[in-house]
Formats: sequence, C-alpha cells, structure tokens
Amino acid sequence: MKLLLLIALFTSSLFSLQTSDRLFECTEIFKERKNELLVELERIDEQKQALSALKIATEELLKQKGEKLSIQEEEVDAKLADIMEKEKSIKKMMQKNEAALKELKSTKMSKIAQTFSKMKPAAASGILSDMDAKDAMMILQSLKPKVVGKILTKMDAKKASELTQLLSK
Repeated sequence: MKLLLLIALFTSSLFSLQTSDRLFECTEIFKERKNELLVELERIDEQKQALSALKIATEELLKQKGEKLSIQEEEVDAKLADIMEKEKSIKKMMQKNEAALKELKSTKMSKIAQTFSKMKPAAASGILSDMDAKDAMMILQSLKPKVVGKILTKMDAKKASELTQLLSK
C-alpha cells in the first residue's frame, strides 16, 4: 500500500509538473498576447489622436474660410449697394439733363419761331426750302398758322406739299 501510495504520489507529482509546465506556457502566451494587444491599443490611440487633431484643424480651417467668405459677401453687398446708389444718381442726373435739353430745345425753337415770324414770308420760305424737311417742319410747327400759311404760299409747291404732309402727321 505504501508502494501504491508512493507511485500515486510520484505520478501525481509528474502529472502536476506537466500541468504546471502547460500553465506556465499558457501564461507566457497570454503575456505575449497582452503585450501585442497593448501595442495595438497604443497604435489605435495614436490614430485616434491624429484623427482628432485633423478634425480640429479641418473645423478651424472651415471656420476661417467661412469668416473670410462672410467678409467677402459683406464687401460685395456694400459694393452692390454703392453701385445701385450711383445708378440711381446717374438716372436722376440723366432725367435732369433730358429736362434741361427739352427746355433748351423749346427755348431754341421759341427763338427760331420768333425769328421766322418776324421775317418776310418770301425770305422764310427760301430758307425753309433749303433745310431738311424734318427740321423745317419743326420750325413750322412752332409758328402761328397764319404765318405758316404765308410762308407755304411763297414756297415751291412740291416742297410745300411735303412739309404739309409732315405737319399733318
């Protein structure tokens, strides 16, 4: 029995040595795997930090570009408002100039009409006959009908007919 006990003890110690060697090997494998995982975790953390830095830089760049765009939009709006204001000013000036031009033409025609109304009909008809038909018509329109009649009677019949047609339109 002692022998049996001794053999059992010896076998169990051999078996426990084998199990202990296996446990030691497993522990070593786990330690290596743990180290590999720690290295991988460090690499992932570095990539995460790099991604975070890139995200922050991108957001800052977008913010700067947005601010720059906003400033440019304000400048464009200000220039557009200035252009529109200048355009209104130019339109007002053009209207004033047109009114002044009409008044000047009216004054000019009035003086021309006074001049032609003081002229003898034969002299006035000679001058108007040599003029462009439209210009002559404008002068005749500014005269009194009685004076126009006297001038047309002294004029060449063909020219008088042409002017009469222009006056009737």
